[in-house]
Parts: sequence; structure tokens; C-alpha cells
Amino acid sequence: MEIVAEVNRITKSFDNREVLKGIDFKIEKGENLVVFGKSGSGKSVLIKCMAGLLSPDDGEVIMLGEKIADLETHELNIIRKRIGFLFQSGALYDSMTVRENLEFPLRDLNQSKKDEIDSLVVEALENVGLKDAIDKMPSELSGGMRKRIGLARTLILKPEIILYDEPTTGLDPITSKEISELILDIQKKYNAASVIITHDVECARITANRMVIIKEGVVVAAGTFQELSKSSDQWVRSFFS
Repeated sequence: MEIVAEVNRITKSFDNREVLKGIDFKIEKGENLVVFGKSGSGKSVLIKCMAGLLSPDDGEVIMLGEKIADLETHELNIIRKRIGFLFQSGALYDSMTVRENLEFPLRDLNQSKKDEIDSLVVEALENVGLKDAIDKMPSELSGGMRKRIGLARTLILKPEIILYDEPTTGLDPITSKEISELILDIQKKYNAASVIITHDVECARITANRMVIIKEGVVVAAGTFQELSKSSDQWVRSFFS
């Protein structure tokens, strides 16, 4: 069992309001871990701590063997190239075409020639089924297409860990299912570990190898989707009814 990420008893407060109160879990290589909970339970704060976008007040985050809090800025930027992050909105640059958005993470790869970059862009778009959108502007894309392009940009550096922040939020049920199945396809193709922050039961059912459920900043339950859906805890079971 190869552990690729650890969250060890992290806490985080804002203006004396404690959001995370000692979150603790590990993630294995190739595993999809779903972090589940109601809005305001601390899920998005947790994933930002894992990406190094926020610093926990206490505890530690270890990603790919590196303690995130100990890294200098340039070291953090290096490790981030091995970690993909899919924002809720897709976070595309509106002034850039799809092609330019996907080329952006490759801007520091001076050793790559243009034809190699073109090949990486096309491969990433094929992975999400949107090769024909390569020269479109973000404004021409539907919400589901923007999510897919955001995921393609995340994949272009072939990350070892992917962090998904509410990947199906704002999408209709059919598109949500397509995105969830795409996350599963990517897991199988790349054997990347993933943390999937969601409150979407169907997304969790499709993607999760294992789940943790957060309530008021603490992990209150952990297990497979099947195990948690049959939990003796009525509050936990209420998510699945």
C-alpha cells in the first residue's frame, strides 16, 4: 500500500470560527477518496489546505512525501505540478481560447517544442471528449464543457494526485453523471489518486473507492459508499436516503 497523501489532525479557523477541528485521513495511490458533507462543513477549506492555497493552523498536510507547510514557494510550485486541481467553475481564462488555456500550464516547459505541446493539448482534449472545441472561447462553452476543459487542463501535466472541488455543482443530472463517469475513466487510465469534494450522492456513488463524511469540521464516518449507506448512525444514513 503506497500512501500518496496524508492529512494529519489539521485545524483551521477564520475570525475565531473554527472550521476544521482535527481532520485526519490518508490516501493510497490510485484511490478515489470522496469527502462528503453538507455546505459549510469545511470541505472546500480542507481541499485548499491540501493544495497549499491555505495554511492550516495546526497539524500537517503531506503530499507525495512532502510536508506542504515546510516548502518554500519555488518548492511548492514544483510539487503543485504533480498535483492537479479542478476548481468548481473550471477557472478558465475568458480571454484565451481553449487551446491557449491548455497551453498555459506548459509555459515553463522550455524543453518542449511546439509540436510536442500541440500533441499534449490534443491528447488532453481527447481524454475529455472535446477535441473539436480546441479553438473555441470559454464563452462559447456550456457549463459541462467548461468543467471538461478545466479537467483537460488539469490532466495536461499528468498529475499523480487530482483534487476535485465540487466537480458536478451547477450541472444538470445527465451532465453530472457524465462528469462523474469521466472522473472514473481518468482514474483507470492514469492510476492517479483523487480527492473528490462533493455533496452529490450520485457522484459519490459512481466515483468513490472510499468516503469520509465531515460534520462541523470533523470526520464523523469513513468507509465505502455501501457501508456508509447502511450506517447505524441515522445522521450519516440520511445522506443516502
